[in-house]
Amino acid sequence: QVQLVESGGGLVQPGGSLRLSCAASGSIFNINAMAWYRQAPGKQRELVASVSSILGTTDYTDSVKGRFTITRDNTKNTMYLQMNKLRPEDTAVYYCNRWAHDWRQIIYWGQGTQVTVSS
Repeated sequence: QVQLVESGGGLVQPGGSLRLSCAASGSIFNINAMAWYRQAPGKQRELVASVSSILGTTDYTDSVKGRFTITRDNTKNTMYLQMNKLRPEDTAVYYCNRWAHDWRQIIYWGQGTQVTVSS
């Protein structure tokens, strides 16, 4: 059974930081590249960052490069997203899941965690 539990969101001022965590079941975490996605109000879900399963190779969407860092701990089936220099446009619900060419291919999603960047 797939389990994805995101946490760590909250309200933060522009320029602030948050660290998101994702606890995943072994069935999805052990063999897959993992990723963080986000969905802002009125917008489509988008891929934010990904990390490969073994080497930990990372990739980021252009808007977060240099500000966000994705990591994973394979011993704990846990993934993180360190978000620094947050901007109002980063406001969204953040989800973790396996990486996919098209997020629409993914059937199961966790509840996500809300990140709000506002003064």
